[in-house]
Amino acid sequence: MQNFVDIKSKQLSYFVRGFWAGKIPYAEVDLFFWDTMEEWAPIKSDESHPYSQKEIVFWHLLHQLHFWPETKLLQDSYLRSELQNCLDYIEGEGMYPLDCIGIRP
Repeated sequence: MQNFVDIKSKQLSYFVRGFWAGKIPYAEVDLFFWDTMEEWAPIKSDESHPYSQKEIVFWHLLHQLHFWPETKLLQDSYLRSELQNCLDYIEGEGMYPLDCIGIRP
């Protein structure tokens, strides 16, 4: 489970940074979301298995990218700052963002 989160976190960072830089269209980010859900489906998640902080932030960030429309993700400076904090954390560069509520699907 942690291996899944580690691998997908790197990919998520790539897609988000590429999207914000105008190099990856939002449709590709959305496709990444659905591919991730499909890859997660066969993993047997033991509900008693504790979440790591990285996993919480990963699921939170993934959900936010799917929930908000493209224009809001690009233009809302507050939202973008919050998501940037999440990215920094999963990349090992930032502090744990306390306002993340990420749960396994």
